Amino acid sequence: MSAKRTSDKRTLVTIPTGRLVLRDLESKDLGAVHDYSSDPEVVRYMDWGPNTDEDDKKFLERALAARKENPRRNFTLAIVLKDTNKLIGSCGIHEPNPVDREGWIGYCLNRRYWRQGFGTETAKGLVNFGFNSLGLHRIFATCMPANTASAHVLEKTGMQLEGRLRQHRRVKGKWRDSLVYAILDQEWQNQRKPTNVR
Repeated sequence: MSAKRTSDKRTLVTIPTGRLVLRDLESKDLGAVHDYSSDPEVVRYMDWGPNTDEDDKKFLERALAARKENPRRNFTLAIVLKDTNKLIGSCGIHEPNPVDREGWIGYCLNRRYWRQGFGTETAKGLVNFGFNSLGLHRIFATCMPANTASAHVLEKTGMQLEGRLRQHRRVKGKWRDSLVYAILDQEWQNQRKPTNVR
């Protein structure tokens, strides 16, 4: 990946994976972002949406503003197909607890690109960036219990289910539970090591 935590904390981020590039969002991405963020099925388990054009303009403004943080602790990124340069979703890694070197990840894909492994590829790219470029110790993610597809992505990324937070958030007028998944730096490094084949 091309962005490291250096003296210039505002470096644009580009995280290449097998089929994708996770890169900083741009103002020009508005149309592609709105294509998925306005889809009720896509945002069914999100705490936001369906979005209006104005909602997405504000979302992009926040993403662009985060680049100016020093040190930068919030990375909201586009998910882009390497072969076609098409934006198919967005993702992010955020470090709200720098003292304990803890971060969290999230992702959202256009429905046309579900069930093709892009979610897992994105999550693995974010986790790798968090541990190897940001120096995090622990990375977690949450999902609604009904969102089995997202839970499966987190499990395939190597995260462990740590528990269930009961009615801890009020989303779209209803109290919701969340499942908490997490992975530690050493666990990530261990699963990256090649194993001896006999």
